[in-house]
Amino acid sequence: MTDELPEMRASDAEREQIAERLRDAMAEGRLDMAEFQERLDAAYTARTRGELVPLVRDLPSAGSAALPDRAGPERSWTGRVGKPATSRGGFAFWGGFSRRGTWTVGRTFTGVAVQAGGEIDLRDADFEDREIVIRCFALMGGIQVTVPPELHVEVTGFGLMGGFDDRGAGPGAPGSPVVRVTGFALMGGIGVERKRRKGEKKRLEKERQAGELEG
Repeated sequence: MTDELPEMRASDAEREQIAERLRDAMAEGRLDMAEFQERLDAAYTARTRGELVPLVRDLPSAGSAALPDRAGPERSWTGRVGKPATSRGGFAFWGGFSRRGTWTVGRTFTGVAVQAGGEIDLRDADFEDREIVIRCFALMGGIQVTVPPELHVEVTGFGLMGGFDDRGAGPGAPGSPVVRVTGFALMGGIGVERKRRKGEKKRLEKERQAGELEG
């Protein structure tokens, strides 16, 4: 979309086009979650083309930058969905459990921490299905769920004399699986956060530094 005819009314297709570019930019680390949500809301409420153009003026054009994969320059969800589950749950009592690295999360995963801690890291995980439900139950303990920025995440859990943090909830990149985190925290805490892989952080930092030198 260009700056031509800025007063022309925007169509639903044009709004969705801008939304897709914003999702790609968030997945690439060009926008943080707060800025992405602010721009996305503005895109869907825009009345004219002139209101849409500034939302992506400082971003690459569609298709000019691919999402980084854990083992290469492009990221594809195709090879990460539909694999046999390697774990469907974790339980800890006066101790801890951890699921991280390369593993396959089951269609339904249940994590229970009783006076203990649990870690569920999906940044390098594969998925048994395109829709995953992660049920977390913490009693005087805590469970941390870590997801990559490009994953679609919904959070519906609640806490009693404890907390259920939903700051990691939000839309993902096109084609990503849908992960629904639910459950209950009693005198404990459950957190959901978006976090990049270490290698990806270093790559983005190098790109930023290179851009500053060129500028």
